[in-house]
Amino acid sequence: MGQLQSILIILTSFNTMPSNEPTGIWLEEFAIPYNEFIDKGFKVTVASIQGGQVPIDPRSKPTAEQQTLWAGAIEVLDKTTPIASVQHDLFDAVFLPGGHGTMFDLPGNRHLQTILRDFAEQSKVIAAVCHGPAGFVDVRLKDGTELVEGKTLTSFTNDEESAAGLTEKMPFLLEDRLKALGAKFVAQPNWSDHVQVDGILITGQNPQSSKSIALAVINMLTDNKGKKNES
Repeated sequence: MGQLQSILIILTSFNTMPSNEPTGIWLEEFAIPYNEFIDKGFKVTVASIQGGQVPIDPRSKPTAEQQTLWAGAIEVLDKTTPIASVQHDLFDAVFLPGGHGTMFDLPGNRHLQTILRDFAEQSKVIAAVCHGPAGFVDVRLKDGTELVEGKTLTSFTNDEESAAGLTEKMPFLLEDRLKALGAKFVAQPNWSDHVQVDGILITGQNPQSSKSIALAVINMLTDNKGKKNES
């Protein structure tokens, strides 16, 4: 019997914007993929920048039905592992859900930078949805190349940020920053279910892409495992 594959999910710990608006993770971008990973038999570890309880953006509050469906995922958010304590070499994939909190504490985090660099160097799966690709900002490979340079990807777009009314409250526009770092950015109309795959890099545009990106991660891990078993 093959070894159970493991997915590391890394979340923001940032809870209040400089404008004093509450923020955090966008719940469905975590809960839907978490449930998909667990349902398909993957081992999942949930970490965050600071560890402990993860803030949930109140605008992503679940409906009564979602509260029931996502109960297990929501419970996990009460006690997450600090990113500094993660042994990332034990995992087969890393996944960064979004939420506006990610824009403030994922960029520049040295532990996250090390994890993403090592995953890229080892050709392990790296995935992020919506604002999650903020974690890619300023991540460089050992040769100095930007992680996203030349990569086809997506994220929450400038148009979607404008529609959300938060353009002026962000430290930078994610689409613009990824392009400036050399990424080949692909945008679909606002709120489209849109996922891009470029090698080991999997990205989703917005909350509507939450299930699709989870399935893309699962498919890639399943395919990779099959190839290893054949070799």
